[in-house]
Amino acid sequence: MTETAASTDWQAWQQSWDRQQEWYMPDREERFRVMLDMVEAVVGPEPRVLDLACGTGSITDRLLKRFPEATSTGIDLDPALLAIARGSFAGDERATFVTADLKDPEWVERLPHDTYDAVLTATALHWLHSEPLTTLYGQLAVLVRDGGVFMNADRMIDTATPRINAAERAHRHAAMDRAKAAGALDWADWWALAAEDPVLAAPTAERYKIYGEHADGDMPSAQWHAETLRAAGFGEARAVWASPSDSLVLAVK
Repeated sequence: MTETAASTDWQAWQQSWDRQQEWYMPDREERFRVMLDMVEAVVGPEPRVLDLACGTGSITDRLLKRFPEATSTGIDLDPALLAIARGSFAGDERATFVTADLKDPEWVERLPHDTYDAVLTATALHWLHSEPLTTLYGQLAVLVRDGGVFMNADRMIDTATPRINAAERAHRHAAMDRAKAAGALDWADWWALAAEDPVLAAPTAERYKIYGEHADGDMPSAQWHAETLRAAGFGEARAVWASPSDSLVLAVK
Protein backbone atom coordinates (compact mmCIF):
# COMPACT_ATOMS: atom_id res chain seq x y z
CA MET A 1 0.00 0.00 0.00
CA THR A 2 1.36 3.41 -0.94
CA GLU A 3 1.97 6.09 1.67
CA THR A 4 -0.99 8.08 0.32
CA ALA A 5 -3.27 5.03 0.52
CA ALA A 6 -2.03 4.24 4.01
CA SER A 7 -2.99 7.73 5.18
CA THR A 8 -6.45 7.61 3.56
CA ASP A 9 -9.41 7.71 5.97
CA TRP A 10 -10.97 4.46 4.79
CA GLN A 11 -13.61 4.52 7.51
CA ALA A 12 -14.81 7.86 6.22
CA TRP A 13 -15.21 6.33 2.77
CA GLN A 14 -17.06 3.37 4.32
CA GLN A 15 -19.45 5.70 6.11
CA SER A 16 -19.94 7.79 3.00
CA TRP A 17 -20.83 4.65 1.03
CA ASP A 18 -23.28 3.60 3.74
CA ARG A 19 -25.04 6.98 3.66
CA GLN A 20 -25.29 6.88 -0.12
CA GLN A 21 -26.77 3.37 -0.03
CA GLU A 22 -29.22 4.35 2.71
CA TRP A 23 -30.53 7.11 0.45
CA TYR A 24 -31.85 4.33 -1.78
CA MET A 25 -32.64 1.85 1.03
CA PRO A 26 -33.72 3.43 4.33
CA ASP A 27 -34.29 -0.07 5.79
CA ARG A 28 -30.73 -1.20 4.98
CA GLU A 29 -29.59 -1.69 8.57
CA GLU A 30 -32.73 -3.64 9.42
CA ARG A 31 -31.95 -6.02 6.54
CA PHE A 32 -28.43 -6.54 7.90
CA ARG A 33 -29.75 -7.16 11.42
CA VAL A 34 -32.17 -9.85 10.27
CA MET A 35 -29.49 -11.39 8.04
CA LEU A 36 -27.10 -11.76 10.99
CA ASP A 37 -29.90 -12.95 13.26
CA MET A 38 -30.52 -15.80 10.85
CA VAL A 39 -26.81 -16.58 10.51
CA GLU A 40 -26.67 -17.02 14.28
CA ALA A 41 -29.91 -18.98 14.35
CA VAL A 42 -28.87 -21.50 11.69
CA VAL A 43 -25.05 -21.82 11.85
CA GLY A 44 -24.07 -20.15 15.14
CA PRO A 45 -21.91 -17.18 16.19
CA GLU A 46 -18.56 -18.31 14.73
CA PRO A 47 -19.31 -18.75 11.04
CA ARG A 48 -16.98 -18.90 8.07
CA VAL A 49 -18.70 -16.45 5.70
CA LEU A 50 -18.40 -15.61 2.03
CA ASP A 51 -19.38 -11.96 1.49
CA LEU A 52 -20.52 -12.29 -2.12
CA ALA A 53 -20.18 -9.20 -4.34
CA CYS A 54 -18.88 -7.55 -1.18
CA GLY A 55 -18.33 -4.00 -2.39
CA THR A 56 -16.74 -2.00 0.43
CA GLY A 57 -17.28 -4.88 2.88
CA SER A 58 -20.51 -3.62 4.45
CA ILE A 59 -21.65 -7.12 5.43
CA THR A 60 -18.18 -8.10 6.64
CA ASP A 61 -18.04 -4.99 8.81
CA ARG A 62 -21.29 -5.78 10.57
CA LEU A 63 -20.52 -9.50 10.75
CA LEU A 64 -17.19 -9.07 12.55
CA LYS A 65 -18.53 -6.42 14.92
CA ARG A 66 -21.36 -8.72 15.99
CA PHE A 67 -19.46 -12.02 15.87
CA PRO A 68 -15.79 -11.43 16.78
CA GLU A 69 -14.91 -15.10 16.19
CA ALA A 70 -16.31 -15.12 12.65
CA THR A 71 -14.16 -14.98 9.51
CA SER A 72 -15.07 -13.49 6.15
CA THR A 73 -13.94 -13.80 2.55
CA GLY A 74 -15.10 -10.87 0.47
CA ILE A 75 -15.25 -11.29 -3.29
CA ASP A 76 -15.93 -8.62 -5.89
CA LEU A 77 -14.72 -7.29 -9.25
CA ASP A 78 -15.00 -3.57 -8.55
CA PRO A 79 -11.45 -2.23 -8.00
CA ALA A 80 -12.56 1.00 -6.30
CA LEU A 81 -14.90 -0.62 -3.78
CA LEU A 82 -12.34 -3.36 -3.11
CA ALA A 83 -9.72 -0.69 -2.43
CA ILE A 84 -11.97 0.72 0.30
CA ALA A 85 -12.62 -2.76 1.68
CA ARG A 86 -8.94 -3.71 1.77
CA GLY A 87 -7.99 -0.37 3.31
CA SER A 88 -10.71 -0.62 5.95
CA PHE A 89 -9.77 -4.13 7.06
CA ALA A 90 -6.00 -3.87 6.69
CA GLY A 91 -4.36 -5.85 9.49
CA ASP A 92 -7.52 -7.76 10.43
CA GLU A 93 -6.70 -11.41 9.74
CA ARG A 94 -10.38 -12.34 9.99
CA ALA A 95 -11.13 -10.64 6.67
CA THR A 96 -9.75 -11.62 3.25
CA PHE A 97 -10.67 -10.04 -0.09
CA VAL A 98 -10.55 -11.66 -3.51
CA THR A 99 -10.90 -10.08 -6.95
CA ALA A 100 -13.06 -12.17 -9.29
CA ASP A 101 -15.93 -11.94 -11.76
CA LEU A 102 -18.96 -13.96 -10.65
CA LYS A 103 -19.80 -14.56 -14.31
CA ASP A 104 -16.45 -16.32 -14.77
CA PRO A 105 -17.10 -20.09 -14.47
CA GLU A 106 -13.82 -20.46 -12.54
CA TRP A 107 -14.41 -17.76 -9.89
CA VAL A 108 -14.89 -20.35 -7.11
CA GLU A 109 -11.31 -21.54 -7.59
CA ARG A 110 -10.03 -18.17 -6.36
CA LEU A 111 -11.53 -18.68 -2.90
CA PRO A 112 -9.36 -19.72 0.07
CA HIS A 113 -11.91 -22.33 1.26
CA ASP A 114 -13.84 -25.11 -0.44
CA THR A 115 -17.00 -24.60 1.64
CA TYR A 116 -18.64 -21.92 3.77
CA ASP A 117 -21.10 -21.92 6.64
CA ALA A 118 -22.87 -18.92 5.14
CA VAL A 119 -22.81 -17.02 1.85
CA LEU A 120 -24.27 -13.53 2.22
CA THR A 121 -24.98 -10.82 -0.33
CA ALA A 122 -26.94 -7.57 -0.44
CA THR A 123 -27.90 -5.09 -3.15
CA ALA A 124 -25.68 -6.77 -5.71
CA LEU A 125 -27.16 -9.68 -7.62
CA HIS A 126 -29.68 -7.48 -9.45
CA TRP A 127 -26.67 -6.68 -11.64
CA LEU A 128 -27.06 -10.19 -13.12
CA HIS A 129 -29.68 -11.39 -15.57
CA SER A 130 -31.76 -14.41 -14.58
CA GLU A 131 -29.77 -16.96 -16.59
CA PRO A 132 -26.31 -16.21 -15.10
CA LEU A 133 -27.96 -15.81 -11.68
CA THR A 134 -29.43 -19.30 -12.00
CA THR A 135 -25.95 -20.61 -12.86
CA LEU A 136 -24.52 -18.78 -9.85
CA TYR A 137 -27.11 -20.32 -7.54
CA GLY A 138 -26.04 -23.75 -8.74
CA GLN A 139 -22.43 -22.95 -7.85
CA LEU A 140 -23.46 -21.69 -4.41
CA ALA A 141 -25.39 -24.90 -3.72
CA VAL A 142 -22.03 -26.69 -3.92
CA LEU A 143 -20.10 -24.04 -2.02
CA VAL A 144 -22.44 -23.88 1.01
CA ARG A 145 -21.87 -26.78 3.40
CA ASP A 146 -24.68 -29.12 4.38
CA GLY A 147 -26.74 -27.29 6.96
CA GLY A 148 -25.28 -23.94 5.87
CA VAL A 149 -27.14 -20.92 4.55
CA PHE A 150 -27.27 -18.54 1.63
CA MET A 151 -28.97 -15.16 1.97
CA ASN A 152 -29.67 -12.55 -0.68
CA ALA A 153 -31.09 -9.13 0.27
CA ASP A 154 -32.04 -7.10 -2.77
CA ARG A 155 -34.72 -5.33 -4.76
CA MET A 156 -37.17 -8.09 -5.75
CA ILE A 157 -40.19 -7.06 -7.79
CA ASP A 158 -43.49 -8.95 -7.83
CA THR A 159 -44.95 -8.12 -11.23
CA ALA A 160 -48.38 -9.42 -10.13
CA THR A 161 -48.91 -6.27 -7.99
CA PRO A 162 -48.42 -3.29 -10.33
CA ARG A 163 -50.56 -0.79 -8.37
CA ILE A 164 -48.79 -1.60 -5.10
CA ASN A 165 -45.43 -1.35 -6.86
CA ALA A 166 -46.28 2.03 -8.37
CA ALA A 167 -47.51 3.46 -5.05
CA GLU A 168 -44.44 2.22 -3.20
CA ARG A 169 -42.08 3.62 -5.83
CA ALA A 170 -43.75 7.03 -5.85
CA HIS A 171 -43.65 7.26 -2.06
CA ARG A 172 -40.01 6.13 -1.88
CA HIS A 173 -38.87 8.52 -4.59
CA ALA A 174 -40.63 11.44 -2.94
CA ALA A 175 -38.66 10.74 0.24
CA MET A 176 -35.45 10.41 -1.80
CA ASP A 177 -36.11 13.77 -3.46
CA ARG A 178 -36.50 15.43 -0.05
CA ALA A 179 -33.27 13.87 1.20
CA LYS A 180 -31.43 14.91 -1.98
CA ALA A 181 -32.61 18.48 -1.51
CA ALA A 182 -31.20 18.33 2.02
CA GLY A 183 -27.77 17.31 0.71
CA ALA A 184 -27.81 13.51 0.39
CA LEU A 185 -25.41 12.02 -2.16
CA ASP A 186 -26.79 9.75 -4.85
CA TRP A 187 -24.87 7.08 -6.80
CA ALA A 188 -23.55 9.51 -9.42
CA ASP A 189 -22.52 12.10 -6.81
CA TRP A 190 -20.64 9.52 -4.77
CA TRP A 191 -18.72 8.17 -7.74
CA ALA A 192 -17.88 11.71 -8.86
CA LEU A 193 -16.20 12.26 -5.48
CA ALA A 194 -14.33 8.96 -5.78
CA ALA A 195 -13.10 9.95 -9.26
CA GLU A 196 -11.58 13.11 -7.80
CA ASP A 197 -9.83 11.38 -4.89
CA PRO A 198 -6.05 10.91 -5.41
CA VAL A 199 -6.17 7.30 -4.18
CA LEU A 200 -9.49 6.19 -5.68
CA ALA A 201 -9.29 8.02 -9.02
CA ALA A 202 -7.38 5.25 -10.85
CA PRO A 203 -9.45 2.31 -9.56
CA THR A 204 -12.64 4.31 -10.21
CA ALA A 205 -11.60 4.85 -13.83
CA GLU A 206 -10.89 1.12 -14.07
CA ARG A 207 -14.29 0.17 -12.64
CA TYR A 208 -16.04 2.32 -15.27
CA LYS A 209 -14.16 0.43 -17.96
CA ILE A 210 -15.53 -2.80 -16.46
CA TYR A 211 -19.13 -1.80 -15.72
CA GLY A 212 -19.95 1.44 -17.50
CA GLU A 213 -22.46 3.61 -15.67
CA HIS A 214 -24.45 0.68 -14.29
CA ALA A 215 -25.10 -2.93 -15.19
CA ASP A 216 -28.45 -3.92 -16.68
CA GLY A 217 -29.62 -6.96 -14.73
CA ASP A 218 -32.94 -8.41 -13.57
CA MET A 219 -34.98 -8.02 -10.38
CA PRO A 220 -37.24 -11.09 -10.22
CA SER A 221 -39.60 -11.73 -7.32
CA ALA A 222 -38.65 -13.29 -3.99
CA GLN A 223 -40.70 -16.32 -5.04
CA TRP A 224 -38.55 -16.72 -8.16
CA HIS A 225 -35.39 -16.60 -6.05
CA ALA A 226 -36.73 -19.20 -3.59
CA GLU A 227 -37.86 -21.56 -6.35
CA THR A 228 -34.59 -21.20 -8.25
CA LEU A 229 -32.53 -21.86 -5.12
CA ARG A 230 -34.50 -25.02 -4.35
CA ALA A 231 -34.08 -26.19 -7.93
CA ALA A 232 -30.32 -25.53 -7.60
CA GLY A 233 -30.03 -27.94 -4.68
CA PHE A 234 -30.97 -26.07 -1.51
CA GLY A 235 -33.38 -27.96 0.73
CA GLU A 236 -35.46 -24.99 1.83
CA ALA A 237 -35.77 -21.38 0.71
CA ARG A 238 -38.12 -18.49 1.44
CA ALA A 239 -38.25 -14.79 2.23
CA VAL A 240 -37.47 -14.11 5.92
CA TRP A 241 -37.80 -10.32 5.76
CA ALA A 242 -39.37 -7.79 3.44
CA SER A 243 -39.93 -4.06 3.13
CA PRO A 244 -42.33 -2.57 0.57
CA SER A 245 -39.48 -2.62 -1.98
CA ASP A 246 -36.85 -5.15 -0.86
CA SER A 247 -36.73 -8.74 0.35
CA LEU A 248 -34.27 -11.02 2.12
CA VAL A 249 -34.40 -14.61 0.86
CA LEU A 250 -32.80 -17.35 2.94
CA ALA A 251 -31.90 -20.81 1.62
CA VAL A 252 -30.69 -23.72 3.77
CA LYS A 253 -28.56 -26.43 2.17
